[in-house]
Amino acid sequence: MFVSSVAPTQATTTSTSSAPISTSTPKVVSVAKVETELNKTTEDLVREEFSDIPIMVEIAKCESQFTQFNKDGSIHLGRINPADVGTFQINERYHLSESQKLNLDIHTVEGNLKYARHLYESEGTDPWSASSPCWGKRIVVARK
Repeated sequence: MFVSSVAPTQATTTSTSSAPISTSTPKVVSVAKVETELNKTTEDLVREEFSDIPIMVEIAKCESQFTQFNKDGSIHLGRINPADVGTFQINERYHLSESQKLNLDIHTVEGNLKYARHLYESEGTDPWSASSPCWGKRIVVARK
């Protein structure tokens, strides 16, 4: 199955009625490719976002087991501190305001991952030091 849409065209010909006729070919997108993109797991997205920083993959695994949303669709909150949200368990009390200034919504997968990258780039792994007994034994701790 294919989904297609016609891209704008500049090439035209004229028919006997002198109305222009489009000669462009339609842009074809495979439904399978679209479904693949839509069906990526949070773990897949973490691994893509942090392919250059492997320690962050380990941190996400330790913090949430790569969970952004619970099975009922609610945001995944920390067991010890319910202000910790999403895949990287970003604490709303300390980081919600800053994430909003950056136009990042830590309650979405994309926003949580992008804000985690921002934290890592500014503070290294320090924001996740509480879970370092889990991830610290896998990879040498990176600090800035």
